[in-house]
Amino acid sequence: MHIPDGRQSETILRTPTADDGPSVHQLISRCPPLDENSVYCNLLQCTHWASTCVIAETADEADESGKKTPGGFISGYLLPEDANTLFIWQVAVDRTMRGKGLAGKMLRAILARDACRTVSHLQTTINPSNQASWKLFEKLAQDLGADMQRRTLFDASQFSDDHEEEVLLTIGPFDPSCLRD
Repeated sequence: MHIPDGRQSETILRTPTADDGPSVHQLISRCPPLDENSVYCNLLQCTHWASTCVIAETADEADESGKKTPGGFISGYLLPEDANTLFIWQVAVDRTMRGKGLAGKMLRAILARDACRTVSHLQTTINPSNQASWKLFEKLAQDLGADMQRRTLFDASQFSDDHEEEVLLTIGPFDPSCLRD
């Protein structure tokens, strides 16, 4: 999927590959307050869950070796016990790409894929203070005409560090076919 971003180049949304694992790890490290996982975890996301993850890149953004660097990444997976529910793990957008609606476009791109054709619910966890994520998912629920339910999934006391609680947000039911071209 190509998205004009108001600059010379377009933003390309694509399925990640194993080659993307290290650059995804670097992107997430530049996007506090996201929790950093291991490169190994990011490699698994980019391979085992590739059909429910997305990379956003622009043709003019590349590292010193010439490899394109991602401006955004969303990791997600279908719940093992409920293939009708897509769980979104992390939404990372580089600060240079923020304010352009990229996260919403990436979410819609995942939901429009064949891998999500039976998805009728989306779940994610959000810290209470993460207003950008709340706005993103509230807008998605509104666009899908779907209800939202919230409940604490993990209390702050369950974390070993100074971590806020994780609130489980469930959006649905909705018809994912409304997102397909």
